[in-house]
Amino acid sequence: MSDIQVNFISADGDQMVTAKASDGDDLLTVAQIHDQPLEGTCEGQMACSTCHVIIAAEDFDKLPEATEMEEDMLDLAAGARRTSRLACQVILTPELDGLTAHIPSESRNMQGI
Repeated sequence: MSDIQVNFISADGDQMVTAKASDGDDLLTVAQIHDQPLEGTCEGQMACSTCHVIIAAEDFDKLPEATEMEEDMLDLAAGARRTSRLACQVILTPELDGLTAHIPSESRNMQGI
């Protein structure tokens, strides 16, 4: 089993944290283990958008398409872009080695709405 490297870029773009993950890990868990500011309030149930990340354009097409439910939550995410995903829904595979995820400058918890 090989390690998968993931890069997290801070909201201000000034810091990068490189994390090691394993095949089958979800991006939210990896981010939280490495002290990245992603809440994941709903614990991966796609009931909030507090784990919203922006995937680097060169990595985005390597990901499976988002489900309709994920797309609906991303529509509510603060600062969502074309390459936005919910980190809880990004399951890491060896093909994603080197993936870069940008942490947005704000998040919005949609559970309370």
